[in-house]
Amino acid sequence: MTQTVDLILYNAGQLCTVPAHGGGPQRGAALGDLGLIEDGAVAVHAGKIAGVGTSARVRAAYAARQQIDAGGRLVTPGLVDPHTHLIWAGDRAGEFEQRLAGATYQEIMAAGGGINRTVRATREASIDELVTAGAARLDAMLAHGTTTVEGKTGYGLVTAAELRMLDALARLDAAHVVDVVPTFLGAHAVPPEFAGRAGAYVDLLVNEMIPAVQFWQAVNRPDPLFCDVFCEAGAFDLAQTRRILEAAARAGMALKVHADEFENLGGVGLGVELGAASVDHIVETSDAEIEAVGRSNTVAVSLPATPFGLAQSKYTPARKFLAAGAALAVATDCNPGTAWCESMQLVMALATRYLRLTQAQALAAATVNAAFAIGRGERVGSLEVGKQADLVIWNVSDYRQLGYRFGVNLVRGVIKAGETVV
Repeated sequence: MTQTVDLILYNAGQLCTVPAHGGGPQRGAALGDLGLIEDGAVAVHAGKIAGVGTSARVRAAYAARQQIDAGGRLVTPGLVDPHTHLIWAGDRAGEFEQRLAGATYQEIMAAGGGINRTVRATREASIDELVTAGAARLDAMLAHGTTTVEGKTGYGLVTAAELRMLDALARLDAAHVVDVVPTFLGAHAVPPEFAGRAGAYVDLLVNEMIPAVQFWQAVNRPDPLFCDVFCEAGAFDLAQTRRILEAAARAGMALKVHADEFENLGGVGLGVELGAASVDHIVETSDAEIEAVGRSNTVAVSLPATPFGLAQSKYTPARKFLAAGAALAVATDCNPGTAWCESMQLVMALATRYLRLTQAQALAAATVNAAFAIGRGERVGSLEVGKQADLVIWNVSDYRQLGYRFGVNLVRGVIKAGETVV
């Protein structure tokens, strides 16, 4: 007897289910398991996946109120972007011009530009302006196949402005098709009013901002909120990072660490020690810390659009992380200073060239592993029974086209929680 469902998508030339491994991310040499089904189909009911298999098997087992013929095209899970700075005002095109003329990121930041330039513009913007700008970025991400996005604060750097950014993220999550997972990044930079007094700003973070964010979380979210720290030369040192993360953990927040973008300060090892969900950037990470990530449940998140945006030659040593048995994910790092990039398709293309991933590994890093990096691996990132029905139909028939082609949007359509949205 057939079961009636809301939707069957069938005739996928290749259906990449990209399964979780043992209830977790794909690790080490196992990265790139696509769970590929030729002539595949997915049955969807009440926004979740009810069945997966060949078209013949699924159509024999289910009757559907709606059917979508994929026309022999590639179908994958919706892409997951696990590291973005989604909310900001203004731009830094002038600083890009400065970098083209030879100025470094650190020199621009030391002269009052960089993150603090965006802080000034973001503090002046209304919440409606921030939401409108963020929605436009989410529209672009969705059009390119991204269905779940992590979004950070960090351009307020005072309590009221950081809470306003969290409110903007919550409004976007409620109103937009894309799911938005918020992260508190009050420790993004030392704001100008605390120049030369980083310790005093850490005091403010620990004694005022984190308690305020803890209260915001209790009122607004059933899931734990992430707290991130930029552990980097010119931002926060290792001792300051530890103090902030330990305070956040006491407040019930989950942890993340920006680390090793430019210099190795030990932030990755600290993140592993404290059980961080992810360590991100990881360009200058030591071999010992790479091995520690491989032994841990912390996901290594590479952001290849950032060194690309900075015209740098060094990228995450991804093959070392995989050799250590680590779980590797990729993300856009979408931000106004170094990587204004809404396309996970471009990130996969960069990952194949500069991280030396295969197309299959890049796809798994942008879906199931990315979902685990933001605590959503049980819900999204793979096409498995019981998970949210987030799917992308591509204008190609072979998954190897992803990463191989770039500079054009290959998305044919997007299904979000069982509804066609693109």
